[in-house]
Amino acid sequence: MTIKAFEGCIIGAAVGDSLGLPYEGLSLRRASRLFPRRERHHFLFGRGMISDDTEHALMVAQAVIDSGGDPERFSKSLARRLRWWFLGLPAGIGLATLRACLKLCVGVSPHKSGVFSAGNGPAMRSAIIGVMYGADIERMKAFVRRSTIITHTDPKAYIGAFAVALAAHLSATGATIDGAAYLAALRSALADEPLPSREGSQFSPLLRRGLGVRCCSDEEFFALMRDVAESISKNEATTDFYQRLAPNAKQGISGYIYHTVPAVIHAWLRHPANFKAALLDIIACGGDTDTTGAILGAIIGARVGVEGIPRAWIDGILEYPESVGFMKMVARQLEQARLGDSLKTVNIAFPLLLARNFVFAVVVLYHGFRRLLPPY
Repeated sequence: MTIKAFEGCIIGAAVGDSLGLPYEGLSLRRASRLFPRRERHHFLFGRGMISDDTEHALMVAQAVIDSGGDPERFSKSLARRLRWWFLGLPAGIGLATLRACLKLCVGVSPHKSGVFSAGNGPAMRSAIIGVMYGADIERMKAFVRRSTIITHTDPKAYIGAFAVALAAHLSATGATIDGAAYLAALRSALADEPLPSREGSQFSPLLRRGLGVRCCSDEEFFALMRDVAESISKNEATTDFYQRLAPNAKQGISGYIYHTVPAVIHAWLRHPANFKAALLDIIACGGDTDTTGAILGAIIGARVGVEGIPRAWIDGILEYPESVGFMKMVARQLEQARLGDSLKTVNIAFPLLLARNFVFAVVVLYHGFRRLLPPY
């Protein structure tokens, strides 16, 4: 991997997050009425801001730097950063992440803080792990598992998060890959992988008793991936694919990880090196658009780098203290950490975090009121 992949992954996530954020939760019809031009920022006077999707990706990136390649140190660093982030009063936090952060704040171990949920949290922060450790599948699995169980213990959350990490790794290599090849790589990587437990420990009680529960026994996800591969071979649009996947999802892609990840993988395989086309496709699906945009942006950004992302979209991000410059600094530190350097990460000053989150919450409230008004 190179600095290009790290920068593209982080900034790609931020761009996808900020462009998708104003569309979150809108029906397809309502979104087209309120914001007909998807190729522009709409969050704050023609500019964009990031949500928890990018913030979690940055926390994972910094925890990776802190870890020195040790999964246990990674867990401790990520737990500390999640506590700090939570105390900064972020807006729009998911219920599972909220409960997990509360447990972390009262001293629960990061190995036991997760709750049984198959939400999107782990998937939105796993791409950078794939870029960092994709050449070492076992280490990548260990880091994705630690990143997942700190908030979500449903095995589906781990499977979905790993699928994203693997996609980011393959994307960063620049290799040409189709749906069938991706599915084969996923099956191979997850063979004999133990499930996380419902209670939040690293392995399931059944596995500890020697009954051999395995991740690849969950054929539901692989059936979804086969559907993705077949759809890609037929050149089906991502919007059409998702409407078949979840025909009753009138509000677009839900926060369920087995809805999100197949749609994102479909858009990636359909436009593996075209950041703009892929992102516009996934936003057009509606629903949890900031998360789907962030995940997809991270995957394709890892291949195309900052140069492959529309400049106006990057320049349109209005953020502080986690600015685009800050993101590039984290990417540089990741590259140094990959080369074996020991580094000290930069922590955000708490007053700045609170002030930024207050501004963000006010803008979110404005959008909430705006949605009550025409055009309908």
